[in-house]
Amino acid sequence: MALELQSVSIALPGQMLLKPFALTVAPGEIVTVMGPSGCGKSSLLASIAGDLQPPLSGSGRILLDGEDVTALAPERRRIGRLFQDDLLFPHMTVAENLLFGMPRGSRQTRDAMLRAALQRIEMEGLGSRPPHTLSGGQRARVSLMRTLLAKPGAVLLDEPFNKFDAELRGEMRAYVFAHLAERRVPGLLVTHDRADAPPGGRVLAIRNGEVRDA
Repeated sequence: MALELQSVSIALPGQMLLKPFALTVAPGEIVTVMGPSGCGKSSLLASIAGDLQPPLSGSGRILLDGEDVTALAPERRRIGRLFQDDLLFPHMTVAENLLFGMPRGSRQTRDAMLRAALQRIEMEGLGSRPPHTLSGGQRARVSLMRTLLAKPGAVLLDEPFNKFDAELRGEMRAYVFAHLAERRVPGLLVTHDRADAPPGGRVLAIRNGEVRDA
């Protein structure tokens, strides 16, 4: 399943923030987009996700696995997002947060998926814990797994590693990249730090409103 952008642009009234560009992200590939604050990185992700807010406006086509999702509501696009903040629901336990991301099904099926998810993120026995009792790395793993349990066709990463120290940052980068590659989910990562880019991966830069190879 590939993520494809066709002549995508972002504008403010009377100003072109991002000039039209095209990009295809292959299954399991993570493409990094870099640029200074205010250049349009996060606005690009919002446009792809379908929640770009006025006065910003977007144009062009967004395709997922060949299907044009441009006109679909955000919840119907099958596009997951990871942010700097983990955005876990504080009133829910770890297990409840994970269950929230799962598709509907029998209780037996969902319970089996929950056990497998907790094992996959190395948090067996912690399902009853509230998010505030977890470490930063644990919270990030729960947030990632909740996103993946929704079975997204693509994942947008909005500087999700910013709040970690150097050691945990490297660990979480490797963890996220491995999970997306394993599931062959295309990813688009925006960051201001080139060290966040997957080794050997494509890196694009936004300069003067143009998206080019870095």
